[in-house]
Amino acid sequence: MKIGIFLGNLGNPAIYYPTLGKITGGVAASIFLCQLLQWQTQQSNSGEWVKTNSSEIEKATGLNREEQELAIRLLKVRSLLKAKSTNPNTDTLELWADIDAFEEKFNNLLTPTSGDSITQTSRENNNLPLEIFTETYPPERAVKTDKFFGQPRQQIAVAVNPNYRFSGPWNSQEELHNFQRALEEYARQHNLWFGNPSGWAFKIIDSMTKGLTSTFWDEFIAGIPLGESQKVKREWEIEPEVPYPAFEEERIQYYVHKGEPLEAAVSKARADLRNPVLGKDLWEGFLRKCDRIADDALKAKNQGVETAYLPSSFNERPQITKESVMNKLGAIAPQFALNQSTSEPIPEPPKIEQQQPPTTDEIPSISFLQKAYQTSLGRSIVEKQIAANPEWGYEIFDGEIVESIPF
Repeated sequence: MKIGIFLGNLGNPAIYYPTLGKITGGVAASIFLCQLLQWQTQQSNSGEWVKTNSSEIEKATGLNREEQELAIRLLKVRSLLKAKSTNPNTDTLELWADIDAFEEKFNNLLTPTSGDSITQTSRENNNLPLEIFTETYPPERAVKTDKFFGQPRQQIAVAVNPNYRFSGPWNSQEELHNFQRALEEYARQHNLWFGNPSGWAFKIIDSMTKGLTSTFWDEFIAGIPLGESQKVKREWEIEPEVPYPAFEEERIQYYVHKGEPLEAAVSKARADLRNPVLGKDLWEGFLRKCDRIADDALKAKNQGVETAYLPSSFNERPQITKESVMNKLGAIAPQFALNQSTSEPIPEPPKIEQQQPPTTDEIPSISFLQKAYQTSLGRSIVEKQIAANPEWGYEIFDGEIVESIPF
């Protein structure tokens, strides 16, 4: 591409005077002011406000929206610019540059402070310290001008007292320390803040220092476990987080029938009943089922049935605890008891006297055979024994073991 065509495609250049940066606060503000002054001179009335928008300003100066806002702010705090928005729903602005204020600041910049020449004065002004102007419109904060670029500097962090202590309802640092440890333990038990109990405890304590109340503090002072008073007893619970046994057993059996192991079925059922939305839906369905069972039981009772049918989930079951399981395992196989240490020697299992099967000289009684015949395994064995020993004089008739009739 030829240089002439290249320069033609770039458009008209915007002139920037470095000296204006000391008056306006930076490069962006200087470019913005020069463009605005040019627009004002093109109008028939120099006192008329210039109506424009951010797109036109960016096209003329190359300044993006953030740089335009910075330039407007720097010029307004120096009383070099007046701006107002005509419509809050659009970005149209009406701008007016105060030429009188600009000339006054420009003259002050070029006026020598001693007998030196203007050139020497302007050379010295290149090392002038930064000026600080306080904004007269929100947000009220100090704006620091830069020698070349008028970007606002980051605010200095607020100094913190090295002996700062949380102030709250606690009477001593020891009481605060104990409260913090209780909060951290509660967070660990409930897996709060993604495994960061200290961060969660700090959030609670920090909110209390700002005047907010905390139910956890009331529970800590009362000596009750944290979170206890915040538990909600739902309709399907006999106490908070403890559902009705029949309702829980019904859900457990649902997962068991789907092929889940008992341990997984119990875990999934309890997770379902802890869900307030799912638990409510399941409870309403369970009540409808109970109502239907009750209607069938009353109908059967009116027909003369003494004991009505109830699902297995309604049968009273003894509470399963660690102690009850260990007692049963200890009675059956002490070496497999839960409280048995692996380092302890395993005692030998007790010897069980086995009953010897009757010999051919000893004919078993009918009652003995009938008792063994009640089980599926015993039924097969008894049938084979009677068929192999006809001399016993027994036979099977209509599911009963009777004596054979000789004629």
